[in-house]
Formats: sequence, C-alpha cells, structure tokens
Amino acid sequence: MTQAPAFDKPKVELHVHLDGAIKPETILYFGRKRGIALPADTAEELQKIIGMDKPQSLPDFLTKFQYYMPAIAGSRDAIKRIAYEFVEMKAKEGVVYVEVRYSPHLLANSKVEPIPWNQAEGDLTPDEVVNLVNQGLQEGEKAFGIKVRSILCCMRHQPDWSPEVVALCKKYWHQTVVAIDLAGDETIKGSTRFPGHLEAYKEALKSGIHRTVHAGEVGSAENVREVRSCWPTASVPCFLGPCFQHLFPSASPQAVDILKTERVGHGYHTLEDKALYDRLRKENMHFEVCPWSSYLTGAWKAETEHPAIRFKNDKVNYSFNSDDPLIFKSTLDTDYQMTKQDMGFTEEEFKRLNINAARSSFLPENEKEQLLNQLYEAYGMPPPPATAGQDP
Repeated sequence: MTQAPAFDKPKVELHVHLDGAIKPETILYFGRKRGIALPADTAEELQKIIGMDKPQSLPDFLTKFQYYMPAIAGSRDAIKRIAYEFVEMKAKEGVVYVEVRYSPHLLANSKVEPIPWNQAEGDLTPDEVVNLVNQGLQEGEKAFGIKVRSILCCMRHQPDWSPEVVALCKKYWHQTVVAIDLAGDETIKGSTRFPGHLEAYKEALKSGIHRTVHAGEVGSAENVREVRSCWPTASVPCFLGPCFQHLFPSASPQAVDILKTERVGHGYHTLEDKALYDRLRKENMHFEVCPWSSYLTGAWKAETEHPAIRFKNDKVNYSFNSDDPLIFKSTLDTDYQMTKQDMGFTEEEFKRLNINAARSSFLPENEKEQLLNQLYEAYGMPPPPATAGQDP
C-alpha cells in the first residue's frame, strides 16, 4: 500500500543536485550503450550499491558518484535526458518550482583539466553541457507543467574551474541559469578561501548573479562565517580573505562580506555560534535544509535535536530539500515524512517553509510574486498586503 504524502500540496525545492537525482534505469541504459562497466546489471542492484541506508561521512558519500558518473558524463544524449527526466521526477513529487544544481565540468570531457571520472578526452565542453541541460530542463517544463531553474556549481577541490563557472552563469543567465554555488568536500581546509572561488564570487556579485554556498553541513560554524565575512586591513583588499590575516596581525576584527552568499546550503552548524546565528536570523538568511541527507551524511547525529526543530521554533527562513535522492534512496516526501513523524512538523509549518522557499528563490521579482500567489491559492491563504522579506 502506497504511503500518503506527508504534505500533499504544491512544494518549492531549492537544493537538489542533478547528478544526484538520476534514474538507475537511465544509468544502466547509457552504461550499456556506451560500453562502460557498472557495478550491477539491474536497476535494483545498482540502487543498492549506490544507495545509502545508514550514516556515513560526507567524503564517503561523495565517493558514491564514482560508481555511475562515467556512464553519464561526456554523453550529450545522457545529459539532456537526465535533465528532462529530473523535471518529470519533480512534477510527480508535487513540486511546482525547483532550482537544480550541478557542476558543468563534472559532466564534460573536453576543455576541462583534469578530465573527471577517468574519461578519455572527448569533445563535450562545460559550455555545451550547460546548453544541453538547459534544453532538457526547458523541454521538461513544457511537458510536465512546472517551472525549473538551474544553479552552476564551483567545486571546492577545483578552484581553477570557478572563473569559467561564473562566465557560464553570465552567458546562460535566465536560460534556466539563475545562480552560482560552491559545493563539494567541505572538509578541505581553507577551500572557501581558494583564490579561484573568491574571484568567481566577486565577479558574480559584480554581475548580479545570485549566490548560494554549501557551508556548515559537516564543517563548523566558522565555515558559515567564512562565506559571509573576512578581516580587512588598509593594505590588503578584503577579498583576499581571512587566510591572509596571519600576515597582518594588526588586522581589524570588523567583518565585511566576502562571498556575499544570499542563501546557505545546509548550515546546521551555524547553531554552534550564537552570535552568528542571531546575526543571520536578523538578516533573514535562508537555510536550505535537507533532513534525510543530514542523517545519512552524518551532518546531524540522531541522538541530538535536529537543527530544523530549532529553525522551526525560532521562525527562521528555511526550506526542505532532497539533496541527492538517488544516493539517499529517497524522494522529497521522505524529508517531509521524517519531519512530520519524528519531529512533529505540522501542515501549517510546511506551508510556511514553502512560502519562505518561494520568497528566497532566485526568480525575478515578478515571477516570484506569481509563484507566491500560486502557493497562497493552493494553501487557502490570503496573500499578505506586502510579502517581500516578511515571515508568513
């Protein structure tokens, strides 16, 4: 018997990875078509090998991609198809607006150094990857009647890719692309401050590109602080970041924005720093919360109170998201079921967090207003006189 959805109303999702939301059947199809060996011959067995059932570390989780990405990366047909099927998947989950993120470089096999997933050099560039994903998403929008936008990811371990990522954001701006992200292994020390990432985010800010950053998932609150502030001096531009502070011990502790992120991916460990948490609450910072993911990656320990409960109680601006449903063997409903059954979340709170997700989306203001009105109507709620920046 199929379980009834925990929240059977239109939803908004802001944090989900395209390469973590692929159908196992599609992986098998392209593995066979391209002659690429996979660790299983059936979708069920492949899902067991790729998927997670118990908590592991974030670096261990990231190794899962090595099993199946060689079957997808470098293939024009595969990349366009996974984008199209992603839209179908989200429409079936009751999502009316979603922002999906991915690294163009991790799907390419040309003009990328190093070439990922031990691929032979081909002729698919990161630029063409973005074009193909856009095509798949746009065709999916028409077929399934939902709105989809995309976010291009810089990877923490490859700062040399980041300047091209922001260039692609500018080239494909609003051809689904709405923002830049910094993703990957947060445990790489100092990776937020690598010059390539700083350069990309500086250019994004200058160009009006929206910005989100994975931070405070498994790292400390300091990782979140890093994406918001640095310690400048008269002789050092603030964009060099706090990694240079040891050269200038007289640096003033006055914080100024560095990556100027508008949203935080995960951000759970922000709660370890009361001053930082209070500051971000006042700034109405949006936290892209992924409950089931946080359990399986070890970002949240089950014996402790989940940060989402604190966010709920404090009326923080946050959303629920599925992150990497292929690996977590989940759907977005998994996150809603978990918080409803185990943490006492109510339908009213689900409405509130989806409204906040819509408000914190990277849509233009007129499209954001349309999305909000769609939610208010579906939720049986009158729209407030003024919605921008307000708590529902």
